[in-house]
Amino acid sequence: MTENQLLTTDEEDELYEHHRIVVDRGQTLMRIDQYLKHHLSNVTRTKLQNAIETESVKVNENAVKSSYKVKPFDIITVSMPHPPRETDIVAENIPLNIVYEDDEVLVLNKPAGMVVHPAYGNWSGTVVNALVYHFQHLPTGRNGEARPGLIHRIDKDTSGLLVIAKTEYAMAHIARQFFEHTTERTYQALVWGEPKETAGTIVGHVGRSARDRKVMDVYEDGSQGKHAITHYKVLQSFKYTSLVQCNLETGRTHQIRAHFQHIGHPLFSDSVYGGDKILRGTTSGSYRAFVENCFQLMPRQALHAKSLGFEHPRTKQWMQFESELPEDFMAVLAKWEKFAAE
Repeated sequence: MTENQLLTTDEEDELYEHHRIVVDRGQTLMRIDQYLKHHLSNVTRTKLQNAIETESVKVNENAVKSSYKVKPFDIITVSMPHPPRETDIVAENIPLNIVYEDDEVLVLNKPAGMVVHPAYGNWSGTVVNALVYHFQHLPTGRNGEARPGLIHRIDKDTSGLLVIAKTEYAMAHIARQFFEHTTERTYQALVWGEPKETAGTIVGHVGRSARDRKVMDVYEDGSQGKHAITHYKVLQSFKYTSLVQCNLETGRTHQIRAHFQHIGHPLFSDSVYGGDKILRGTTSGSYRAFVENCFQLMPRQALHAKSLGFEHPRTKQWMQFESELPEDFMAVLAKWEKFAAE
């Protein structure tokens, strides 16, 4: 084989691209920045340098400097935000609940009902529309859609914490943390029923359903989808529902919602995964009225991104943020607590 072998991973995150390059046996010594510039022609010199500086470029699983000389059979892995495409985003003066801000990062508390980025059916009123109004020169993300500053996302009807990158360097550094699963993300959810174990781990590939592309299915055999792990702990039980804490080891689309539906405990009021029906309890009219009232108080999945932790891209200090449950979630919890005490 006379050419270098370039392999792109099958798994491609929503916001990042990942490459794995196996250096050919005939490769002569060359600086890694020059080597990558030649083999990743669509990536700018600045993005490559940021990736190297933030240890997003590794050779044989070890971070390297720009001066490293590649050798035959080296295995190079690279992770970085997708390159942007020219896309018009309308700047909108939408208030943002800013939990923390400095020159590199921004942490937001997103309300339920707000989409994170523009997409089909939601071209305005999103977090991104607000970001481009309030902030200039945010780094851009994925190929095909401009997503200024976005490192990760949460569902429209999920509330809670979201970190935004204000510089290319911050985006590359924190993107690596998400890719390597070194961030800390804790959610709280109200689910139907009471899991058999008070603490446990749900493992199962999560991928789009063949029946409905808007729904994610769980594939235990790993035949489809992406590897997903959710750790959970039951915090409180209310006869027919339970408040659980979830820690994400991976961050797949609808991961918590799909995983809990898979084990028979859909999230309360989750219309996509069947949680908007009365799944536990009695057949009495008063109980039905009680649950329907709870649905009205919280007409969205009972899921909140409660805590978020990551290493600051510049200071390298651990940053930890907490968010209180929103009013609708608290109101429904209070009703279930009262019901369970009767």
